[in-house]
Amino acid sequence: MHAEVYTDGVDEITVGGSIVRVDLVSLSPTERDANNVPKKVFCQRLIFSIEAFANSVEVMQNALQGLVEAGVVKRTQAKTSADAPAAGQAANPGRPVNASTNFR
Repeated sequence: MHAEVYTDGVDEITVGGSIVRVDLVSLSPTERDANNVPKKVFCQRLIFSIEAFANSVEVMQNALQGLVEAGVVKRTQAKTSADAPAAGQAANPGRPVNASTNFR
């Protein structure tokens, strides 16, 4: 039997030289933030070569495209700068942003 890992998402992606580290997180069953949202807790790290990471992204993009075509996932339009909230204002307050700080 192979071990399986469940994750609620990716918290951080770090590139160092030819190595990519992807930190996986789970939502804590006991810890909550000030808005009563479960806190993200580090659970595991994936370590890739640059080439393996690039290949993985391509595989995931193909899987996502299949989900979109099947109607399971709906893509949203990217917001233009005119649609963006004012500086210092969250787009959806109280809800954590699911993006790496490396790419903000």
